[in-house]
Amino acid sequence: RFVLAVGSAVFDAMFNGGMATTSTEIELPDVEPAAFLALLKFLYSDEVQIGPETVMTTLYTAKKYAVPALEAHCVEFLKKNLRADNAFMLLTQARLFDEPQLASLCLENIDKNTSDAINAEGFTDIDLDTLVAVLERDTLGIREVRLFNAVVRWSEAECQRQQLQVIPENKRKVLGKALSLIRFPLMTIEEFAAGPAQSGILTDREVVSLFLHFTVNPKPRVEFIDRPRCCLRGKECSISRFQQVESRWGYSGTSDRIRFSVNKRIFVVGFGLYGSIHGPTDYQVNIQIIHTDSNTVLGQNDTGFSCDGSSNTFRVMFKEPVEILPNVNYTACATLKGPDSHYGTKGLRKVIHESPTTGAKTCFTFCYAAGNNNGTSVEDGQIPEIIFYT
Repeated sequence: RFVLAVGSAVFDAMFNGGMATTSTEIELPDVEPAAFLALLKFLYSDEVQIGPETVMTTLYTAKKYAVPALEAHCVEFLKKNLRADNAFMLLTQARLFDEPQLASLCLENIDKNTSDAINAEGFTDIDLDTLVAVLERDTLGIREVRLFNAVVRWSEAECQRQQLQVIPENKRKVLGKALSLIRFPLMTIEEFAAGPAQSGILTDREVVSLFLHFTVNPKPRVEFIDRPRCCLRGKECSISRFQQVESRWGYSGTSDRIRFSVNKRIFVVGFGLYGSIHGPTDYQVNIQIIHTDSNTVLGQNDTGFSCDGSSNTFRVMFKEPVEILPNVNYTACATLKGPDSHYGTKGLRKVIHESPTTGAKTCFTFCYAAGNNNGTSVEDGQIPEIIFYT
């Protein structure tokens, strides 16, 4: 009793306080035997005996009986064993046991490895509050349509837990606030049409308003968040593929297109485009990055930009970063609506960006995009700059 009382304020009160027990036997019904044995060994010998199977029950026991040193060892063990495939499970436990530092580390891991984390078995087992906490983040590194598909999987599991029929109406019911945190405006119209629009989870009015958001200008207000998610860290980079600027590049509805590949994984966040030769002007523009071999649109934005009449480039950004894999062919596409603009000449087939801090080199290779391209090529045209993160 003396060792327990010295090592634990709870046991001290139990044995020596005003309501102290005189019984020779004390039942601890809500504590696992292995966890209590780990606590006893720690109090008697400072020996830490925890493993993957017992760490959570030991943490619970250490917190319940106010043994902060053992609690700290448990949290440190969890930090060292934090991986994408257990991040959601540990996040749930960290929130349950009020361990904000561990919860923060779990969320950072989920940000960096979102795809792997949501595909892990533990994702569908989290509670609604944890799901909401994750969906509220601006730093998840995944396309919104894949996040929606994962949330649908969670809703199906939650329906089964609540013994509800797995139908769209009940999926919407169990999602509650979480549904409003899916950023449908960040999807391409193709992604939305093939998935969420046909899921039955959204109301007809929501589907119509989102289709209008995708297809008309000015865009009507929608009830869903359109703020991009961006988990990128470090310094923004850009490359310019032209060495000289000339005047008069016209637009008649045909897209300017150029094919490119890169030697390493990057995230493209936007293009630099040329503006008007006739002074300050507003342009409407649709930008896209297309996976060349499959003709799949990986990222797009239907937006506009203002220029000042100079030969400078003007930034047009994607809704969310577009992942570019090494040695894969992509097509950069920009469809402008507006007056004649400047254009680039003396284009470079290879452009190398060297990091000023690490010296790491990112090599872009440009190729002619066959088909309708409004005349843009490696040598001349639009889309002079690509803005990216490594």
